[in-house]
Amino acid sequence: MPTINEILGSAGAIAKGMGVTLKEMLSPAVTEAYPEEPARLQDRYRGVHVLERDQNGLEKCVACFLCAAICPANCIYIEAAENTAELRISGGERYAKVFNIDYSRCIFCGYCVEACPTDAIVHGHGFEIASYNTSTLVYRKEQLLAPLGPAPAPPCLAEEQNRGAALTYVLRQR
Repeated sequence: MPTINEILGSAGAIAKGMGVTLKEMLSPAVTEAYPEEPARLQDRYRGVHVLERDQNGLEKCVACFLCAAICPANCIYIEAAENTAELRISGGERYAKVFNIDYSRCIFCGYCVEACPTDAIVHGHGFEIASYNTSTLVYRKEQLLAPLGPAPAPPCLAEEQNRGAALTYVLRQR
């Protein structure tokens, strides 16, 4: 036979649990309206990879194969080609002619990002890659490359713009 203390202790525990449940039921729900509003992701989120470009718009990847070598899922495939004087793709001697990542195998571990000596590959914030067809999960270099930003102004034009901005500032002060 349970004692009175055990019965009261059990009833107290049940009442305490029901109090927590009732408090949570009455508090407002925290729901993200994902399709209508953009998803809020942390800066450290590991999404679809991005192949970065340098300040001149050239690809940073020099086809060193370190990312493919360290990948535990063996999902990165690279073919290298030589840069020429007429056609310069990257800042190094070589560039990645073919750069594929098979996202049906990728485990988003981040080893490829850490291994890259030129910081050419980073994790982006893309997460909508679900597909019924696994052949669409092989992302090619064209899909992974960062878009070209606005072209930098030539140095002489940039100096003129800086002088013009300084002159405008001086005239506004008067």
